[in-house]
Amino acid sequence: MSKNEHKTNWKHDGVQVIPADQLDGNVPSTPGMDRKAAINFARTGAQKLWAGTVTIKADAKTGAHHHGHLESVIYVIKGKARMRWGEKLEFCAEAGPGDFIYVPPFVPHQEINASRDEVLECVLCRSDGDAIAVNLDIEPAEKPENVLWVDPTHPAEKNH
Repeated sequence: MSKNEHKTNWKHDGVQVIPADQLDGNVPSTPGMDRKAAINFARTGAQKLWAGTVTIKADAKTGAHHHGHLESVIYVIKGKARMRWGEKLEFCAEAGPGDFIYVPPFVPHQEINASRDEVLECVLCRSDGDAIAVNLDIEPAEKPENVLWVDPTHPAEKNH
């Protein structure tokens, strides 16, 4: 080996396994969700990505936020995710187990657990070792108005 070659210590600088019970909950948070880091610079030395888990309680939703210059990928493990995004969170899509969600940089968004009784569990990956969560003061899109069906044989006063 020439003196310019660096010998790698694969035992120390190789593969790392992070046990599920050792994830780090001390990460930037958004109201309504529980994020935990598995892979980041502080824990593993990762310089170009962040990975962890996200759990949202049944029938809960997060506050509006974005992740700065980071790209995010969410993989749904269990439950039904509803994503809202846009200047007023006016756009909406849903994803279930096995589905991937991509969130581009600086996109205002909100995660919603679309199930009333099942926890939403996801794996989250970001394009940098830092965890950035910028909480936003955005009014969510208007909730759908409940419109009762009215026809000549079903007068409005009987549709309660």
